[in-house]
Amino acid sequence: MAYNEDLANRIRERLADLPIQNIIEKEMMGGLTFMVNDKMCVGIIKDELMCRIDPTLQDNEVEKIGCRTMDFTKRPMKGYILIDESGMSSQNDFNYWINLAIEFNQFAKASKKK
Repeated sequence: MAYNEDLANRIRERLADLPIQNIIEKEMMGGLTFMVNDKMCVGIIKDELMCRIDPTLQDNEVEKIGCRTMDFTKRPMKGYILIDESGMSSQNDFNYWINLAIEFNQFAKASKKK
């Protein structure tokens, strides 16, 4: 499963503008994930932007154009959303989603290392 390389570059450019040192790219789930401070933050699945956000905001955010709950395993995943092109076509919309994920990252729990 390939991911949208243009979207990957768009994310890279946005993250490069932030004062964050610890950003790692990992190919996973058939897509690309950007780990911030060793925690999944944003990524790409096919042509959609994946954001890890505060689960308490999720119900409100999925009401916005182009946004839906991530259901990668056919089960809704709390705190994870997917945004299609219609929800991130403008730079302001794109920045909104990236900022939402970055803001939550400081509170998110890191996955346990194997």
